[in-house]
Amino acid sequence: MRGVNRVMLIGNLGKDPDVQHLEGNIGVAKFPLATTETYKDRSGKLISQTEWHTVVLWRGLAELAQKYLHKGSLIYIEGRLRTRSWEDKEGNKKFATEVVGDNLIMLDKRGDGHGGQGTGDGLEGYPGDDLPPLTDPGESLPF
Repeated sequence: MRGVNRVMLIGNLGKDPDVQHLEGNIGVAKFPLATTETYKDRSGKLISQTEWHTVVLWRGLAELAQKYLHKGSLIYIEGRLRTRSWEDKEGNKKFATEVVGDNLIMLDKRGDGHGGQGTGDGLEGYPGDDLPPLTDPGESLPF
């Protein structure tokens, strides 16, 4: 039996995509994505719960993100989870779980401009800014 590693998220970008180009001009974009679920508690009070996800896009999707996405953009992203590990400057082992996207749909209405940018959209405070630089996933695959 094979396993399934599939993630589907709809959310808003927490900041503009950070796009870098690796050796061979391979584009990689990284950005935080906020997904918010809303529910009513027992007393009927509306409760919102936000989860933050680090999204990584490679090659053509990275270029698309650089050109069209910005803080506050509403997107649908489909991909897989990948966990990376590294040692920080003090020698402590760190881990990060990221969503490596392979399908992206922009859900903003045309002409929305910059979505929630600067409008108090609650997208401040993303906790994933201390991650190490990315490397091409093809370099570390065991096959």
